Amino acid sequence: MVRALQPVGSADVRTVPLPLREQADVRDRWLTQRLLDVLPDLMDETGIDLWLVSGRENAEDPVLGTLLPATWLSARRRTILVLHRSDDGVTPVAVTRYPVGQFLPAWSPEEVPGASADQSQWAAVRRFVEQAAPRAIGIDVSAACAAADGLSHSEHATLVEALGPWADRLVSAETLAVRWLETRLPEEVGALRALDARLQAVVAEAYSPAVLRVGRTTAADLAWWLRQRLTDLGLAPWFHPVVDLQRAGIPPLAERGTLLPAVPYDQPVLPGDLVHCDVGAATLGLAGDLQRSAYVLRPGETAPPDGLTAAFALGTRLQDLTTARMRPGRTGDEVLAETRAAAAAEDIDGEVYSHPIGVHGHGAGPAIGLWDEQDGVPGPGASPLHRDTAFALELCVRVPVPEWGGQCVRMGLEEGVVLTGDGVEYLGDRQEELLLLPAG
Repeated sequence: MVRALQPVGSADVRTVPLPLREQADVRDRWLTQRLLDVLPDLMDETGIDLWLVSGRENAEDPVLGTLLPATWLSARRRTILVLHRSDDGVTPVAVTRYPVGQFLPAWSPEEVPGASADQSQWAAVRRFVEQAAPRAIGIDVSAACAAADGLSHSEHATLVEALGPWADRLVSAETLAVRWLETRLPEEVGALRALDARLQAVVAEAYSPAVLRVGRTTAADLAWWLRQRLTDLGLAPWFHPVVDLQRAGIPPLAERGTLLPAVPYDQPVLPGDLVHCDVGAATLGLAGDLQRSAYVLRPGETAPPDGLTAAFALGTRLQDLTTARMRPGRTGDEVLAETRAAAAAEDIDGEVYSHPIGVHGHGAGPAIGLWDEQDGVPGPGASPLHRDTAFALELCVRVPVPEWGGQCVRMGLEEGVVLTGDGVEYLGDRQEELLLLPAG
């Protein structure tokens, strides 16, 4: 069920996805609001008073697409955007041969007689920088965050040459780019809630007898059905859905200290199976991520084995331990370490690998563990959490199940959450117990 949300502009994001033309209207309105209300504070916060974002067609800076009009699906030739912080706010300027939405045009290829288009374009950048006289010129270079490392090697070299002495003022815009990418407007959070509800509805459909036919449908069948269904709805999967089965008598495989389900993907779902799926899709320039687990009842059963119920409860307990420690100002590594210590005190065996989500599925911002990095994540783990950001609360627990002869299960959980000044809120209906599927 899609939650009621506030309308944005002429379009109402309660229905996800919207028709493409309405999506464009919403995204362009969001961009205007973000340039007016979000970017000035972020530039002040990071000490950058001029931000250069440059990309060429087929060599896109990940930030560039978040600044372009919705009708622009990529850079055109070379697209250079200049964002200047002044007393009046942020002035958005485009140094490119095509008009770029609300950006002020600052270049014509013919304005430097005898110069090539490339030379003329970079001369226009130099001229704007000289007029603005910025203290710090931010560029998208970063060793720690891929989304903030979009300035290519050749573009960087050309920019340095074009700026001459002004190149001494170039600084990494990593923090600015991350804050821009991770910060969500209230309306964007509303859209993420609607997307979460739609993902839950698609998974519920996948788990229905009309789609999942016990004894016939395989995990691979279900994964492809999910991908096709999301695509048919106009949602863009940002990874191929994962569906796995766990079954008594087939212990999971150990890999790098974790456990992976060992039932082959081409095996049909059977009564007594634990079915788990991981799905993610994007719309309106925002991504969602969700996992759901279900138990297939055996003939005569009305509930899962107590061991599976207890395992899922431990997973939700680990979620609570994590969200209780997610507070603005704490780093991802601090949240991870404190959560793992609290889990160990309660004898919970698990892993926490929660990540920012928003513009990208694995978004820019503080990483709270990786499944194979449980002692801290170099780079993103040192980033602090901020309010108005969204996360995929992703983790797992490993629990022996008495009814399965002590065989261990890996119970994976994932929910969308948003961090506010008061703590963590779930984007949608949190799964608090295993879903039950009929045997046939």
